[in-house]
Amino acid sequence: MYGYEILESAAVRSANAFELKEGTLYPALHQLEKKGLVRSEWRTGDNGRERKYYSLTAKGRKAAQKYEKQWQHLTGAVNSVLRSE
Repeated sequence: MYGYEILESAAVRSANAFELKEGTLYPALHQLEKKGLVRSEWRTGDNGRERKYYSLTAKGRKAAQKYEKQWQHLTGAVNSVLRSE
């Protein structure tokens, strides 16, 4: 996806809980790219404009899986505390 598309997708998927700003997203994408977790390429969009598209690398997919497991563990622990009597 290109940057603005990522922002829109995050908002829709989170029912607007995540309304990231471009000033937050692009520095994060640049850091992820420096770490080899995402790659970017310039492509012409449907409207004929050049856009920078981002995608996860194999290393990025592995990291995402790791962070998802950590997140599931953390949210599970918090939910257990909230449900306990």
